[in-house]
Amino acid sequence: MLEAGGALRQHYGAFGSWLQAQSAETLAKKRAEADLLFHKVGITFAVYGDEAGAERLIPFDMVPRIVPASEWQMLEKGLRQRVTALNRFLWDIYHDHEILKAGLIPTEQVLGNAQYQQAMQGLDLPHGIYAHITGVDLIRHSDGGYYVLEDNLRVPSGVSYMLENRKMMMRLFPELFSRYAVAPVAHYPTLLLNTLRHASLEENPTAVVLTPGPFNSAYFEHAFLAQQMGVELVEGQDLFVKDDWLYMRTTVGPKRVDVIYRRIDDAFLDPLAFRADSMLGVPGLLSVYQKGHLILANAIGTGVADDKSIYPYVPDMIRFYLGEEPILHNVPTWQCRKSADLDHVLNHMKDLVVKEVHGAGGYGMLVGPAATAAEVEDFKLRVKANPSNYIAQPTLCLSSCPTFVESGIAPRHIDLRPFVLTGREITMVAGGLTRVALKEGSLVVNSSQGGGTKDTWILES
Repeated sequence: MLEAGGALRQHYGAFGSWLQAQSAETLAKKRAEADLLFHKVGITFAVYGDEAGAERLIPFDMVPRIVPASEWQMLEKGLRQRVTALNRFLWDIYHDHEILKAGLIPTEQVLGNAQYQQAMQGLDLPHGIYAHITGVDLIRHSDGGYYVLEDNLRVPSGVSYMLENRKMMMRLFPELFSRYAVAPVAHYPTLLLNTLRHASLEENPTAVVLTPGPFNSAYFEHAFLAQQMGVELVEGQDLFVKDDWLYMRTTVGPKRVDVIYRRIDDAFLDPLAFRADSMLGVPGLLSVYQKGHLILANAIGTGVADDKSIYPYVPDMIRFYLGEEPILHNVPTWQCRKSADLDHVLNHMKDLVVKEVHGAGGYGMLVGPAATAAEVEDFKLRVKANPSNYIAQPTLCLSSCPTFVESGIAPRHIDLRPFVLTGREITMVAGGLTRVALKEGSLVVNSSQGGGTKDTWILES
């Protein structure tokens, strides 16, 4: 919001003037109103391992993140390029292995990856699309540039908070939207439904949202998106396979299902093909999928492309498949599977962020500068025991945004997750989910680690 010298950045001018005119009491009252409304709507998430087992409210911050139109135009172009290359990579590794033959990525890192699914080898998917919905986590560094922190191609979540945050800001502060031309986000469910329908070769396909059930941490989002798209929310027990087609049980009899927006990991989709103990999936679903009678969004096996051990190679994918230089850059990354990288990480761990390659949600990671000496030493033992399971990155200076905390307005670190839809064309709403690390000095924005969210305003001019 502020330049280094303390002056308001141009695109925050009108908001800064408005904020200075608000009393602490007014802002506190508005925050309490927002909390009450979120509780009434049921916008909560569950924390796995929480002794109380209670659902929690994701903290909502009333100071928006504002992005100029020119910055978003660059980001949008870079996101299109990155997601296009990731889909090309997924087609390649399940078909001709050209990038592996070229030696750009070690074969064992792909074919031996826990997320690689042999059942997908040689399977032709309509339009060659594997990742229909991609969430790309971006950070802005102190050098002013945007960097990709990670790609989410399995079951990226958070879009419901993006939509509800905008509704909340418009309800609490309608006067602000007369001062700014903010790009809309409310049409995301329509874009998503169009993407799902385009994925199928059927003329009028039936789509559903498949959820693990109400005990899943993101169940609110599953129900929200199904309702917004006007499609059924189903669990595995609501579906069955007959004569190589998938059907949904309804009050008027079986109805064929053509497209599943699935929020269940690969391993739990079909107990006959993957985990036999899964009670969440549908027996025989894989055979329907392999015969081309069903679309899964995202496809089985997409997780190999968002594995943190594959992430360092995405710039090479862009050059290899598209013949272009990456618009959005990766964060420099050390792969502990490489002996030289491992030595560097072990010798500098107190200055680095170390992550499990399959980790998510802020778990299984060490933020060196914020860790104790004992925690660093303990993590070194973990890395030494299984080097290929870890990567490390420098501790970047994430951009911050004013945030309403107990002591008043204070800077807190943020990131941004735009949601990219790949269908007949690549589409996205202008913006995404801005996550904020509410703990002072923290770089971890995940809701499971105490993070909150903000509305993201992309200016239209």
